[in-house]
Amino acid sequence: GMVLQEPAGAPSLSTAAGGGADAAAEVQLSRLRWAVLLLFSSYSLCNAFQWIQYGSINNVFARFYEVNAFAIDWLSMCYMLIYIPLLFPVAWLLDKRGLRLIALAGSALNAMGAWVKLGSLKPHLFPVTVLGQVICALAQVFILGMPSRIGSVWFGSHEVSTACSIAVFGNQLGIAAGFLVPPVLIPNVEDVEKLAYHISIMFFMTAGVASALFILVIIVFKEKPLNPPSRAQALIQSRLTAEYSYTQSILRLLRNANFLLLMVTYGLNVGCFYSLSTLLNRMVIHHYPGEEVNAGRIGLTIILSGMVGALISGFWLDKTKTYKQTTLVVYIMSLVGMIVYTFTLSLGHLWVVFLTAGSLGFFMTGYLPLGFEFAAELTYPESEGTSSGLLNVSAQIFGIAFTIGQGKIMEHFGTKEGNLLLCSFLFLGTVMTAFIKADLRRQQTNLENEQT
Repeated sequence: GMVLQEPAGAPSLSTAAGGGADAAAEVQLSRLRWAVLLLFSSYSLCNAFQWIQYGSINNVFARFYEVNAFAIDWLSMCYMLIYIPLLFPVAWLLDKRGLRLIALAGSALNAMGAWVKLGSLKPHLFPVTVLGQVICALAQVFILGMPSRIGSVWFGSHEVSTACSIAVFGNQLGIAAGFLVPPVLIPNVEDVEKLAYHISIMFFMTAGVASALFILVIIVFKEKPLNPPSRAQALIQSRLTAEYSYTQSILRLLRNANFLLLMVTYGLNVGCFYSLSTLLNRMVIHHYPGEEVNAGRIGLTIILSGMVGALISGFWLDKTKTYKQTTLVVYIMSLVGMIVYTFTLSLGHLWVVFLTAGSLGFFMTGYLPLGFEFAAELTYPESEGTSSGLLNVSAQIFGIAFTIGQGKIMEHFGTKEGNLLLCSFLFLGTVMTAFIKADLRRQQTNLENEQT
């Protein structure tokens, strides 16, 4: 009772697997796929919460630890910095050892980092909170590249984009919680002891949730279903392991012109999102002093509207398969949203900021699963973990550059000039996206197998 026949009609698929040997693989869907997806989304949520929990109340943590705002910014940027050198070893592990080991490592490190932070509840213990955040950043390396891989390994061809969107959805929900919860739990009070007490509540809650999720991963998370969920996945599983070379896979990806264009454009868009998220508290407080809670709510609005955009994108791709057209339209609207947000932030009306930030988030955050799925199409049959990992490396590099650059411009010139920097790079990304050719290799494989 654990399998459902994929509604494509063919009872089985036989594929050649080296040396003339035939490997028959029945295409079936496992009901466990939804539990695996929900569990991944949950611990991804917890890790994303820990990414932005300092930045969403930058001024409060800067005063508590007696450091400047830039030092608190680095608690967010360390997530981006650590990802870059560790992508390739972790992507190699994902290919060689599979999903379960990566899930265990990611959820374990996430819980460990949360517990380490509990040792940093005094102003002079800033290095301890840095250590805890670095461990959480290590966990993120085991999380970010998994959405498209989970979608392909566990879900059928008619639902793979939706699954990827839901997996990304969890991460975005965590960022939303990171904007909403810290300003509510940690008021901007002068008494350091009271501040430490409120911070401890947040740290204890996070550590408890992260530990429970780690235990659930041990019990529930499986490597893969008994049968492949799609014809494209059956073809991949039928290949001999010896035939696969991780180094050759990366080299093939780096020779794929369409993927390279997507890698740069994805990095530009998501890098802008990272910078905007990290510096949002500073932007809002500059124009609306004392509005820490509303700054968090604006961040929440960006993410919640973006999650709606991400889900709509996933459903739309599964129905239409119009990867290039959808990606380009969403990119253009991200640029328009950023321009409108830039010129309305300083008007003095918070409700206007909520409205423009929400429309920006709908498209900018909605772009995330589009990039993953478009990359999986352009690079099939290469590993989704490798392609999405390279996209994330690009995003981290641009994210660090934009956060530092925009932060410095804001200090010396103002928030409008800092946001105009992001607008200019989004325009560049829009132009580059128009040149990506829609070479949908995964869809073509599924179509050819259905015909035969």
